Amino acid sequence: MNAAVKILDPCCGSRMFWFDKDDQRTLFGDIRDEQHVLCDGRVLNVEPNVIMDFRTLPFTDGAFKLVVFDPPHLTRAGRDSWLRAKYGILTDDWRDDLAKGFAECFRVLTTDGVLIFKWNETQVEVSEILALTDQQPLFGHKSGKRVNTHWMTFMKR
Repeated sequence: MNAAVKILDPCCGSRMFWFDKDDQRTLFGDIRDEQHVLCDGRVLNVEPNVIMDFRTLPFTDGAFKLVVFDPPHLTRAGRDSWLRAKYGILTDDWRDDLAKGFAECFRVLTTDGVLIFKWNETQVEVSEILALTDQQPLFGHKSGKRVNTHWMTFMKR
C-alpha cells in the first residue's frame, strides 16, 4: 500500500459524498464493482480501487489514520431498484455483519485514529446499530430531508 494512503473507505459505493472522488490519500473499497443506469438515465458507477469485504479487511492493524464507514443501510429493497443499486443491501445476518464491520474498522485504525460513521435509519434505528460496537461516538449530526441520516465521529481508544 502506498505510504501516502492514510484514509480507508471500505464501502465506497459510487463515492457520493466525496468532494474529490479520486482523493489520492484515500483507498476506496467495496464488495461491488458494477455499473447501473438509474431510472432517470444517469449512470451510477461503483468502481472501488480494491474489491473488499468490510467484515474482513485485508490490512494490518493500525494501517489508517481515518476510516469512513458507510455500510449499506437497507434490509429490504427491490431486486432491480435504484435504492439497491445506489446503496447496496444488508444480508439477513446484518447485525453480525455490522458488528464485524465496526470491529474491523477500529482494528485498522491507528491509536487515536478517527472513524466517521454514516447511517440512514429509514429501516433500522441508529440505536440498534450503535449497540453493535463497544466504542462510543464523540459527536454527530442528523441530516437529510427527514433528518434520518446520522453522521457520527468516533476516536479509537
